[in-house]
Amino acid sequence: MAFDGLFTGKMIVELDYLKSGRINRITQPDHQTIILTVRADRKNQQLIISAHPNFARFHMTAKKYTNPFDPPMFLRVLRKHLDGAIIKNITQQGNDRIITMDFDNTDEIGDPVKRKLIIELMGKHSNVILTDGQFKILESMKHLTPNTNAARTIMPGFTYEEPPTQKKHNPYELTDVTPLLNGEQPLRKQLLNQLEGFSPLAIDELLSLNDDVDAAFKQFMSQSEQIQPVYYQHDSKEYFYFMPLNTMGEPAKTFETLSLLLDDYYNERGERERIKSRSVDLSRHITQLLQKDEKKLAKLVNELAEAEHTDEIQLYGELITANMYQLKQGMTEFETLNYYTNEPVTIPLNPRKSPAENAQYYYKQYNKMKTRKVHALEQIEETKQEIAYLETLIAQLAYIAYEDIEGIREELQEQGLMKKRQKSKTTKKQKIQLEKYRSTDGTDILVGKNNIQNDYLTNKVARKDHTWLHTKDIPGSHVVIQTKEPSEETIKEAAIIASYYSKASQSAQVPVDFTLIRHVHKPSGAKPGFVTYTDQATIYATPDKHKVDALRVKDH
Repeated sequence: MAFDGLFTGKMIVELDYLKSGRINRITQPDHQTIILTVRADRKNQQLIISAHPNFARFHMTAKKYTNPFDPPMFLRVLRKHLDGAIIKNITQQGNDRIITMDFDNTDEIGDPVKRKLIIELMGKHSNVILTDGQFKILESMKHLTPNTNAARTIMPGFTYEEPPTQKKHNPYELTDVTPLLNGEQPLRKQLLNQLEGFSPLAIDELLSLNDDVDAAFKQFMSQSEQIQPVYYQHDSKEYFYFMPLNTMGEPAKTFETLSLLLDDYYNERGERERIKSRSVDLSRHITQLLQKDEKKLAKLVNELAEAEHTDEIQLYGELITANMYQLKQGMTEFETLNYYTNEPVTIPLNPRKSPAENAQYYYKQYNKMKTRKVHALEQIEETKQEIAYLETLIAQLAYIAYEDIEGIREELQEQGLMKKRQKSKTTKKQKIQLEKYRSTDGTDILVGKNNIQNDYLTNKVARKDHTWLHTKDIPGSHVVIQTKEPSEETIKEAAIIASYYSKASQSAQVPVDFTLIRHVHKPSGAKPGFVTYTDQATIYATPDKHKVDALRVKDH
C-alpha cells in the first residue's frame, strides 16, 4: 500500500466538494474508526476516518457499519461539538499525512463557535483529535500523557502540538533536489529523508524515470498531476496509488475515484481486522478450552488403558477364593494354576491382610476399575464431542461477520464454557441473518456462519426435500440448496461454498457430503450445530474465494 503524503494531498482535492457540507450524523463502529455522515451535493455521504495502526486512512465509503449501543466518550464529545456543524475547509500540513478539517457550529446558547478535527495518519501513532478554534484539545481518540509520551501531551485541556517529525522539504516548493543531497548515503535513502510525503514506492518510481535525478523529480511531479487510482498485485503483495507506476507494470484494477479504490482495498482487510480485534479474547478463550480438553482426553485414554486390566484383577480374586485353604496370612505372593487356560499364574498378596481380605481387595479393585472404564468411555465421548465443537467455533471465527461475534460469545455462555456478562438494558436480541448465495442457474443457497445460524438453517428454515451439505469429518458451516432437484452444477457450487466456509478453506479437493434434509437429525442434548446424517453422497470441491464472492447475494 502507499497512503503517503502525496496520496493524502490528492484525497483532499477529491474531497473538496464536502466544503459547505453539514454533519448530519456521527458514529463510531469501533474504538479506532469514526464515520461522519455529511450532507453534500444534496445527498448524505459517509466519510470514514480510521486511526488503525495498519489501516489508517480517510475517504468516502459506501459500506454500512454496525455501531455499538453504548457510545464511547470520544463519540459523545464529537456529537456535542460537531453535530450539525458546517465543513469550512480541509487542509493538509505541508505534504505530510496530517489533515485538518475546520468546522463552523453553534454552542448550547446559539453563539457561533469554531472547531477543528485533526487527523494524523502515522501508522501506530495515528490519532484523531478535536480542538476548538485556538487548538485547545477538547478530546482525542487516543490520549498521550506526559508519563507515556515525553514529546507532547494529547489530553483534554492541553494545547495541540504537531507531532515531532523529521524536518523534510515539501516537494511542491522545490524545483531541484540535488542541493538536498550530500552523497553520504545511497540516493534512494537520501531522497526518502529529504522529500516530505514520499513513500518508498514513490521514490522507486521517481528513480526509474531518468538517470538525472532533477529531471526525474520534475517528470514525477508532472506525472503526479494526473490522477488515476490503481491497484497492483506483485508476489502475493498488494499495492495501491493515485497514479499508474512504471515500476509496477500493468495494474490489476483501476478505479474512478480514490475513495472507490480505498473502499475496495480496505473493505475486507478492515473488516477482518475489526473482527480480529473484537474476537481476540474469544479466540484465546476457545483455544485454551481446546488445549484443556485435549489434555483431558489424553488422560482419559490412559485411564481407559489401565482399566483394561479388569479381567486380570477379577481372575486374581476368583483364584484366591478358590484356593483359600492353601493361603496363610503373611504370604507376599501365591502361585497357582489358571483354570481357564491351565497356565501357571503368580498373584501378588498383601502380607498384612488375611487370604479373605486379599480376595476382597481384588474384587473391590475389579468393581472400581469396571466403573472407571464405563465412566472413562462416557467422558472420552463427551470430550471428543466438545473438541469437535470447539474446533468448529475456531473455524467459524476465520470467516464470521463482525455482528455475529456476540452470537458465539452468548453460545459459549449458554453452554457453560464462558462466564456470563451482565447484559446491558439496551441490548437487543439480534435477528438471525443467514448468508445468501445464488448459483449460476438461479438457485438460492443459504449458509449458516455460526452454530446458532446452522441450527436455525437446518432445523427451521430448510424443508425436508432441500439438499444439505457439510464438509466430511471437517468442522464447517451448514449449507442448504433451496430446491427439490438441484442441478449438478448447483451442487458443485454449493460444495465450493461449503469447503470455503470450513476448517479446510486453505486446502484442495475437500470432501463434502450432501444429502436431503429429511436425513439430517439433531440428537437430543447435542451441542449447537451438531447433527447426524445418513444416505449421503460425497463430492470433492476446492475452495475458491472469487467464486464464492461472485455467487454471494448482496444486500438481501
